[in-house]
Amino acid sequence: MQINYILNKLEESADLKVLAHKARHGIRAVNTKGIPIPKLRALAREIGTDHEIAQELWLAGFHEARILASMVDDPSQVTDKQMEEWVSDFDSWDICDQCCSNLFDKTPFAYEKAALWAERKPEYEKRAGFTMMAVLAVHDKKAPDQKFLNFFPLLKKGASDQRNFVKKAVNWALRQIGKRNPALNKSACDLALSLRCLDSKPARWIAADALRELTGEKVQKRLQAKCSRA
Repeated sequence: MQINYILNKLEESADLKVLAHKARHGIRAVNTKGIPIPKLRALAREIGTDHEIAQELWLAGFHEARILASMVDDPSQVTDKQMEEWVSDFDSWDICDQCCSNLFDKTPFAYEKAALWAERKPEYEKRAGFTMMAVLAVHDKKAPDQKFLNFFPLLKKGASDQRNFVKKAVNWALRQIGKRNPALNKSACDLALSLRCLDSKPARWIAADALRELTGEKVQKRLQAKCSRA
């Protein structure tokens, strides 16, 4: 499939109403066409897995082309260098989250990058570290608990970051890890309780929100059912 055909398809799907909706959710309108995710996923299925096309889409530079790039790239061909180049280009929370959940978490570098990026200063690079933790907790079903316990010092450190997109990603990661199994649920709740004691408004917000979900009836019932099946 030719890149020009794909770019034309993206232009045809542009929608000003979707663009306005994105803006209301904190997604910059600069270099954004207003294409809904379902249409991008449909086009991704048409394209299939194609590493070269993904590189061309990323270089096209606009918002939805980069999200589509993350949907069609081949994780087995993604290099450390590519991940660093792409993460440095992140300029919105949704490109960050789409790249991490569609592509980066399936690479051999996933856990390494989660820890590395969580220590970065730029907002979206730092968010990428915690987003990686969250999506790995959901997608990597066979990972041992210790891989996620290793993230806890980074979660505690990141919880005091005042920036909205960082604190929400820390919260997301903590909740997803705590929903994996009863042991990690207890560890995540213990960490949340320690965050509640910090002299930090973001950390206390993360603690309250995470504890509300992790100790809630819905999560506890699901964890008990998982134990019963095991």
